[in-house]
Amino acid sequence: MKTVNGHEIIYLFEQWSPKKYAMEGDPVGLHIGALNRTVEKVLITLDVNEEVVDEAIEIGATLIIAHHPPIFRPLKGIFVDTPQGRVIEKCIKNNLSVYAAHTNLDVATGGVNDMLAGLLGLLDTEVVEVTYSEPLYKLSVFSPDSHVDEVRQALAMAGAGAIGDYKGCSFTSSGTGRFTPNEGAKPFIGSVGKIESVSEEKIEVVLPGSLKQKVLKAMLKAHPYEEPAYDYFMLEQHTNELGLGRIGKLNEELTLGKFAEHVKSVFDVPAVRFVGNPSSIIRKVAVLGGDGNKYIHAAKRKGADVLVTGDLYYHIAHDAEAIGLNVVDPGHNIEKVMIQGVANYMTKACITAKYNVQFYESKIVTEPFQFI
Repeated sequence: MKTVNGHEIIYLFEQWSPKKYAMEGDPVGLHIGALNRTVEKVLITLDVNEEVVDEAIEIGATLIIAHHPPIFRPLKGIFVDTPQGRVIEKCIKNNLSVYAAHTNLDVATGGVNDMLAGLLGLLDTEVVEVTYSEPLYKLSVFSPDSHVDEVRQALAMAGAGAIGDYKGCSFTSSGTGRFTPNEGAKPFIGSVGKIESVSEEKIEVVLPGSLKQKVLKAMLKAHPYEEPAYDYFMLEQHTNELGLGRIGKLNEELTLGKFAEHVKSVFDVPAVRFVGNPSSIIRKVAVLGGDGNKYIHAAKRKGADVLVTGDLYYHIAHDAEAIGLNVVDPGHNIEKVMIQGVANYMTKACITAKYNVQFYESKIVTEPFQFI
Protein backbone atom coordinates (compact mmCIF):
# COMPACT_ATOMS: atom_id res chain seq x y z
CA MET A 1 0.00 0.00 0.00
CA LYS A 2 1.25 3.47 -0.90
CA THR A 3 1.82 6.25 1.65
CA VAL A 4 0.09 9.39 0.38
CA ASN A 5 -0.45 13.03 1.25
CA GLY A 6 -3.58 15.12 1.59
CA HIS A 7 -3.50 16.27 -2.03
CA GLU A 8 -3.77 12.69 -3.27
CA ILE A 9 -6.67 11.89 -0.92
CA ILE A 10 -8.60 15.05 -1.83
CA TYR A 11 -7.94 14.43 -5.53
CA LEU A 12 -9.75 11.10 -5.17
CA PHE A 13 -12.56 12.74 -3.20
CA GLU A 14 -13.02 15.47 -5.80
CA GLN A 15 -13.43 12.91 -8.57
CA TRP A 16 -16.74 12.25 -6.80
CA SER A 17 -17.56 15.69 -5.40
CA PRO A 18 -15.66 18.40 -7.29
CA LYS A 19 -15.70 21.98 -6.01
CA LYS A 20 -17.33 23.16 -9.26
CA TYR A 21 -20.60 21.57 -8.09
CA ALA A 22 -20.82 23.97 -5.12
CA MET A 23 -23.27 26.85 -5.03
CA GLU A 24 -21.81 30.27 -5.74
CA GLY A 25 -20.13 31.74 -2.67
CA ASP A 26 -20.05 28.46 -0.75
CA PRO A 27 -16.61 28.29 0.92
CA VAL A 28 -15.68 24.70 0.07
CA GLY A 29 -12.17 23.29 0.02
CA LEU A 30 -9.23 23.51 2.41
CA HIS A 31 -9.99 25.66 5.46
CA ILE A 32 -7.15 25.00 7.87
CA GLY A 33 -3.66 23.56 7.45
CA ALA A 34 -1.98 22.10 4.38
CA LEU A 35 -2.47 19.12 2.09
CA ASN A 36 1.17 18.49 1.23
CA ARG A 37 1.75 16.42 4.38
CA THR A 38 1.56 12.64 4.77
CA VAL A 39 -1.88 11.44 5.85
CA GLU A 40 -2.58 7.98 7.24
CA LYS A 41 -5.77 8.65 9.23
CA VAL A 42 -8.75 10.80 8.25
CA LEU A 43 -11.75 11.73 10.42
CA ILE A 44 -15.12 12.27 8.72
CA THR A 45 -17.53 14.63 10.48
CA LEU A 46 -20.62 16.72 9.87
CA ASP A 47 -19.39 19.70 11.90
CA VAL A 48 -16.03 20.86 13.23
CA ASN A 49 -16.08 21.91 16.88
CA GLU A 50 -13.49 21.58 19.63
CA GLU A 51 -14.74 18.13 20.67
CA VAL A 52 -14.37 16.86 17.11
CA VAL A 53 -10.85 18.28 16.88
CA ASP A 54 -9.96 16.54 20.17
CA GLU A 55 -11.37 13.31 18.76
CA ALA A 56 -9.22 13.65 15.64
CA ILE A 57 -6.10 14.30 17.72
CA GLU A 58 -6.87 11.29 19.95
CA ILE A 59 -7.07 8.85 17.02
CA GLY A 60 -3.98 10.35 15.39
CA ALA A 61 -5.75 11.83 12.36
CA THR A 62 -4.00 14.57 10.39
CA LEU A 63 -6.94 15.39 8.11
CA ILE A 64 -10.62 16.10 8.79
CA ILE A 65 -13.17 16.00 5.98
CA ALA A 66 -16.27 17.90 7.11
CA HIS A 67 -19.59 18.75 5.50
CA HIS A 68 -20.17 22.11 7.17
CA PRO A 69 -17.37 24.64 6.57
CA PRO A 70 -15.78 25.71 9.89
CA ILE A 71 -15.00 29.16 8.44
CA PHE A 72 -18.23 30.09 6.69
CA ARG A 73 -17.72 33.86 6.70
CA PRO A 74 -14.42 35.71 6.22
CA LEU A 75 -12.49 36.27 9.45
CA LYS A 76 -11.04 39.65 10.43
CA GLY A 77 -8.66 37.93 12.81
CA ILE A 78 -7.97 34.68 14.65
CA PHE A 79 -8.52 35.23 18.36
CA VAL A 80 -7.57 32.18 20.39
CA ASP A 81 -9.72 33.22 23.35
CA THR A 82 -12.85 32.57 21.23
CA PRO A 83 -14.35 29.11 20.46
CA GLN A 84 -13.60 29.39 16.73
CA GLY A 85 -10.11 30.71 17.40
CA ARG A 86 -9.36 27.84 19.79
CA VAL A 87 -10.42 25.32 17.13
CA ILE A 88 -8.12 26.89 14.55
CA GLU A 89 -5.23 27.17 17.02
CA LYS A 90 -5.60 23.55 18.13
CA CYS A 91 -5.66 22.32 14.52
CA ILE A 92 -2.52 24.26 13.60
CA LYS A 93 -0.61 23.20 16.73
CA ASN A 94 -1.42 19.55 16.04
CA ASN A 95 -0.74 19.61 12.27
CA LEU A 96 -4.41 18.86 11.65
CA SER A 97 -5.85 20.01 8.33
CA VAL A 98 -9.56 20.61 7.72
CA TYR A 99 -11.25 20.27 4.33
CA ALA A 100 -14.95 21.11 3.79
CA ALA A 101 -17.27 19.67 1.13
CA HIS A 102 -20.64 21.41 1.52
CA THR A 103 -23.11 22.00 -1.32
CA ASN A 104 -20.83 20.16 -3.75
CA LEU A 105 -21.39 17.03 -1.66
CA ASP A 106 -25.14 17.77 -1.59
CA VAL A 107 -25.21 17.96 -5.39
CA ALA A 108 -22.88 15.05 -6.21
CA THR A 109 -24.39 11.79 -7.43
CA GLY A 110 -24.38 9.47 -4.43
CA GLY A 111 -23.87 12.49 -2.15
CA VAL A 112 -25.87 13.75 0.82
CA ASN A 113 -29.25 14.09 -0.89
CA ASP A 114 -28.99 10.68 -2.53
CA MET A 115 -28.05 9.20 0.86
CA LEU A 116 -31.14 10.80 2.43
CA ALA A 117 -33.37 9.61 -0.42
CA GLY A 118 -31.96 6.12 0.03
CA LEU A 119 -32.84 6.05 3.73
CA LEU A 120 -36.38 7.18 2.91
CA GLY A 121 -36.66 4.36 0.37
CA LEU A 122 -37.43 6.62 -2.59
CA LEU A 123 -37.62 5.06 -6.04
CA ASP A 124 -36.94 6.56 -9.49
CA THR A 125 -35.32 9.67 -8.04
CA GLU A 126 -34.44 12.84 -9.92
CA VAL A 127 -33.08 16.27 -9.01
CA VAL A 128 -35.42 18.84 -7.46
CA GLU A 129 -33.53 21.98 -8.60
CA VAL A 130 -30.84 21.80 -11.28
CA THR A 131 -27.85 23.90 -10.21
CA TYR A 132 -25.09 22.50 -12.42
CA SER A 133 -24.88 21.32 -16.00
CA GLU A 134 -22.28 21.10 -18.74
CA PRO A 135 -22.62 22.50 -22.26
CA LEU A 136 -22.79 19.83 -24.93
CA TYR A 137 -20.42 20.05 -27.91
CA LYS A 138 -20.31 18.42 -31.31
CA LEU A 139 -16.97 17.51 -32.86
CA SER A 140 -16.80 16.99 -36.62
CA VAL A 141 -13.54 15.59 -38.01
CA PHE A 142 -12.62 14.52 -41.55
CA SER A 143 -10.63 11.28 -41.89
CA PRO A 144 -9.37 9.29 -44.90
CA ASP A 145 -11.36 6.09 -45.38
CA SER A 146 -8.37 4.00 -44.30
CA HIS A 147 -8.37 5.43 -40.75
CA VAL A 148 -12.06 6.06 -40.03
CA ASP A 149 -12.45 3.13 -37.66
CA GLU A 150 -9.23 3.99 -35.81
CA VAL A 151 -10.24 7.62 -35.30
CA ARG A 152 -13.80 6.71 -34.33
CA GLN A 153 -12.54 4.19 -31.76
CA ALA A 154 -10.13 6.76 -30.27
CA LEU A 155 -12.99 9.25 -29.88
CA ALA A 156 -15.15 6.65 -28.15
CA MET A 157 -12.33 5.58 -25.80
CA ALA A 158 -11.90 9.23 -24.77
CA GLY A 159 -15.59 9.42 -23.81
CA ALA A 160 -17.10 11.08 -26.87
CA GLY A 161 -20.40 9.80 -28.17
CA ALA A 162 -21.93 8.82 -24.83
CA ILE A 163 -25.69 9.45 -25.03
CA GLY A 164 -27.90 8.19 -22.21
CA ASP A 165 -27.37 4.46 -21.82
CA TYR A 166 -25.39 4.24 -25.07
CA LYS A 167 -21.69 4.79 -25.75
CA GLY A 168 -19.59 5.20 -28.86
CA CYS A 169 -22.42 6.94 -30.76
CA SER A 170 -21.29 8.64 -33.97
CA PHE A 171 -22.45 9.56 -37.46
CA THR A 172 -20.40 9.46 -40.66
CA SER A 173 -20.99 10.89 -44.12
CA SER A 174 -18.82 10.39 -47.19
CA GLY A 175 -17.22 13.01 -49.43
CA THR A 176 -14.06 14.18 -51.09
CA GLY A 177 -11.33 16.18 -49.40
CA ARG A 178 -9.00 18.42 -51.43
CA PHE A 179 -5.73 20.05 -50.42
CA THR A 180 -2.33 21.15 -51.68
CA PRO A 181 0.71 20.49 -49.46
CA ASN A 182 3.08 23.49 -49.25
CA GLU A 183 6.87 23.47 -48.90
CA GLY A 184 7.86 22.03 -45.53
CA ALA A 185 4.77 19.84 -45.27
CA LYS A 186 5.06 16.11 -44.73
CA PRO A 187 1.74 14.89 -46.11
CA PHE A 188 0.38 11.45 -45.23
CA ILE A 189 -1.26 11.42 -48.66
CA GLY A 190 -0.13 13.40 -51.75
CA SER A 191 2.95 15.36 -52.79
CA VAL A 192 4.21 18.87 -52.09
CA GLY A 193 2.89 21.42 -54.57
CA LYS A 194 0.29 19.12 -56.13
CA ILE A 195 -3.50 19.28 -55.64
CA GLU A 196 -4.72 16.08 -54.00
CA SER A 197 -8.22 14.60 -53.83
CA VAL A 198 -8.96 12.01 -51.15
CA SER A 199 -12.02 9.94 -50.36
CA GLU A 200 -12.86 10.90 -46.77
CA GLU A 201 -15.53 10.43 -44.17
CA LYS A 202 -16.84 13.11 -41.83
CA ILE A 203 -17.17 11.69 -38.30
CA GLU A 204 -19.53 13.52 -35.93
CA VAL A 205 -19.75 12.90 -32.17
CA VAL A 206 -21.21 14.75 -29.19
CA LEU A 207 -19.43 15.22 -25.87
CA PRO A 208 -19.66 17.25 -22.65
CA GLY A 209 -17.51 20.36 -22.34
CA SER A 210 -15.38 18.79 -19.63
CA LEU A 211 -14.03 16.27 -22.17
CA LYS A 212 -13.12 18.74 -24.94
CA GLN A 213 -9.36 18.69 -24.45
CA LYS A 214 -9.17 14.95 -23.73
CA VAL A 215 -11.18 14.08 -26.86
CA LEU A 216 -9.20 16.51 -29.02
CA LYS A 217 -5.91 15.04 -27.83
CA ALA A 218 -7.12 11.47 -28.54
CA MET A 219 -8.35 12.45 -32.01
CA LEU A 220 -5.08 14.18 -32.97
CA LYS A 221 -3.07 11.19 -31.76
CA ALA A 222 -5.12 8.71 -33.80
CA HIS A 223 -5.47 10.84 -36.94
CA PRO A 224 -2.91 10.17 -39.71
CA TYR A 225 -2.83 13.74 -41.07
CA GLU A 226 -0.35 16.42 -40.04
CA GLU A 227 -3.16 18.98 -39.95
CA PRO A 228 -6.54 17.26 -39.48
CA ALA A 229 -9.60 19.28 -40.45
CA TYR A 230 -12.12 19.47 -37.62
CA ASP A 231 -14.78 21.72 -36.09
CA TYR A 232 -16.08 22.12 -32.54
CA PHE A 233 -19.64 23.46 -32.09
CA MET A 234 -21.36 24.34 -28.81
CA LEU A 235 -24.92 23.00 -28.86
CA GLU A 236 -27.98 24.45 -27.16
CA GLN A 237 -28.45 21.26 -25.15
CA HIS A 238 -26.74 20.66 -21.83
CA THR A 239 -25.72 17.40 -20.20
CA ASN A 240 -24.72 16.08 -16.76
CA GLU A 241 -27.52 17.99 -15.07
CA LEU A 242 -27.08 17.85 -11.31
CA GLY A 243 -28.56 19.81 -8.45
CA LEU A 244 -29.98 20.14 -4.98
CA GLY A 245 -32.59 17.82 -3.51
CA ARG A 246 -34.05 14.58 -4.78
CA ILE A 247 -37.63 13.61 -5.56
CA GLY A 248 -38.96 10.09 -5.94
CA LYS A 249 -41.81 7.72 -5.21
CA LEU A 250 -42.53 5.69 -2.11
CA ASN A 251 -42.85 1.95 -2.54
CA GLU A 252 -46.35 2.26 -1.09
CA GLU A 253 -48.42 5.32 -0.21
CA LEU A 254 -48.67 6.51 3.39
CA THR A 255 -50.67 9.09 5.25
CA LEU A 256 -48.70 12.20 6.18
CA GLY A 257 -48.89 11.16 9.83
CA LYS A 258 -47.44 7.71 9.12
CA PHE A 259 -44.84 9.20 6.79
CA ALA A 260 -43.71 11.65 9.48
CA GLU A 261 -43.18 8.67 11.81
CA HIS A 262 -41.19 6.96 9.04
CA VAL A 263 -38.97 10.04 8.69
CA LYS A 264 -38.39 10.14 12.45
CA SER A 265 -37.41 6.48 12.47
CA VAL A 266 -35.08 6.29 9.45
CA PHE A 267 -33.21 9.47 10.36
CA ASP A 268 -32.98 8.48 14.02
CA VAL A 269 -34.19 11.81 15.41
CA PRO A 270 -36.14 12.39 18.64
CA ALA A 271 -38.88 14.46 16.99
CA VAL A 272 -40.10 15.97 13.72
CA ARG A 273 -42.32 18.94 12.88
CA PHE A 274 -44.73 18.75 10.01
CA VAL A 275 -47.10 20.98 8.05
CA GLY A 276 -50.29 19.57 6.55
CA ASN A 277 -53.25 17.33 7.25
CA PRO A 278 -52.05 14.10 8.96
CA SER A 279 -54.58 12.14 6.88
CA SER A 280 -53.38 13.42 3.48
CA ILE A 281 -51.90 10.77 1.20
CA ILE A 282 -48.18 10.80 0.40
CA ARG A 283 -46.94 9.14 -2.78
CA LYS A 284 -44.22 11.42 -4.14
CA VAL A 285 -41.53 12.74 -1.80
CA ALA A 286 -38.91 15.48 -2.18
CA VAL A 287 -35.98 15.59 0.23
CA LEU A 288 -33.35 18.29 0.61
CA GLY A 289 -30.72 18.15 3.34
CA GLY A 290 -30.00 21.19 5.46
CA ASP A 291 -32.05 24.36 4.99
CA GLY A 292 -34.54 23.85 2.15
CA ASN A 293 -36.79 26.86 2.69
CA LYS A 294 -36.01 28.28 -0.75
CA TYR A 295 -37.16 25.14 -2.51
CA ILE A 296 -40.80 24.67 -1.55
CA HIS A 297 -41.97 25.94 -4.94
CA ALA A 298 -39.44 23.79 -6.82
CA ALA A 299 -40.69 20.73 -4.92
CA LYS A 300 -44.30 21.63 -5.67
CA ARG A 301 -43.54 22.13 -9.39
CA LYS A 302 -41.99 18.66 -9.46
CA GLY A 303 -45.22 17.20 -8.12
CA ALA A 304 -44.12 16.43 -4.57
CA ASP A 305 -46.80 15.60 -2.03
CA VAL A 306 -44.34 16.39 0.74
CA LEU A 307 -40.93 18.04 1.16
CA VAL A 308 -38.56 16.70 3.81
CA THR A 309 -36.10 19.39 4.86
CA GLY A 310 -34.67 21.16 7.90
CA ASP A 311 -34.74 24.60 9.51
CA LEU A 312 -38.28 25.37 8.30
CA TYR A 313 -39.18 29.03 8.90
CA TYR A 314 -42.56 29.99 10.35
CA HIS A 315 -43.62 32.09 7.35
CA ILE A 316 -42.31 29.55 4.85
CA ALA A 317 -44.48 26.96 6.62
CA HIS A 318 -47.47 29.22 5.96
CA ASP A 319 -46.42 29.57 2.31
CA ALA A 320 -46.13 25.78 1.94
CA GLU A 321 -49.56 25.33 3.47
CA ALA A 322 -50.99 27.91 1.05
CA ILE A 323 -49.67 26.11 -2.05
CA GLY A 324 -50.82 22.72 -0.78
CA LEU A 325 -47.38 21.29 -0.04
CA ASN A 326 -46.90 19.15 3.04
CA VAL A 327 -43.56 19.56 4.80
CA VAL A 328 -41.76 17.35 7.32
CA ASP A 329 -38.88 18.97 9.21
CA PRO A 330 -36.57 16.45 10.95
CA GLY A 331 -33.87 19.08 11.53
CA HIS A 332 -30.60 20.03 9.91
CA ASN A 333 -28.57 17.37 11.69
CA ILE A 334 -29.94 14.54 9.51
CA GLU A 335 -27.06 15.38 7.21
CA LYS A 336 -25.00 13.29 9.64
CA VAL A 337 -25.74 10.51 7.15
CA MET A 338 -22.71 11.81 5.23
CA ILE A 339 -20.31 10.61 7.93
CA GLN A 340 -20.78 6.93 7.18
CA GLY A 341 -21.42 7.58 3.49
CA VAL A 342 -18.17 9.47 2.91
CA ALA A 343 -16.15 7.07 5.07
CA ASN A 344 -17.44 4.09 3.06
CA TYR A 345 -16.89 5.75 -0.31
CA MET A 346 -13.36 6.94 0.48
CA THR A 347 -12.35 3.63 2.06
CA LYS A 348 -13.31 1.79 -1.14
CA ALA A 349 -11.65 4.43 -3.35
CA CYS A 350 -8.39 4.25 -1.40
CA ILE A 351 -8.37 0.45 -1.39
CA THR A 352 -8.76 0.52 -5.18
CA ALA A 353 -5.95 3.08 -5.46
CA LYS A 354 -3.84 1.06 -3.00
CA TYR A 355 -3.48 4.03 -0.64
CA ASN A 356 -2.45 3.37 2.95
CA VAL A 357 -5.21 5.46 4.57
CA GLN A 358 -7.80 4.71 7.24
CA PHE A 359 -11.09 6.60 7.54
CA TYR A 360 -12.83 7.07 10.87
CA GLU A 361 -16.43 8.09 11.50
CA SER A 362 -16.78 10.82 14.11
CA LYS A 363 -18.70 9.69 17.20
CA ILE A 364 -19.29 13.23 18.49
CA VAL A 365 -22.95 14.28 18.42
CA THR A 366 -23.06 17.80 17.00
CA GLU A 367 -26.85 18.26 17.19
CA PRO A 368 -27.17 21.49 19.23
CA PHE A 369 -30.87 21.04 20.04
CA GLN A 370 -32.36 19.00 22.87
CA PHE A 371 -35.98 17.90 22.99
CA ILE A 372 -38.44 17.41 25.86
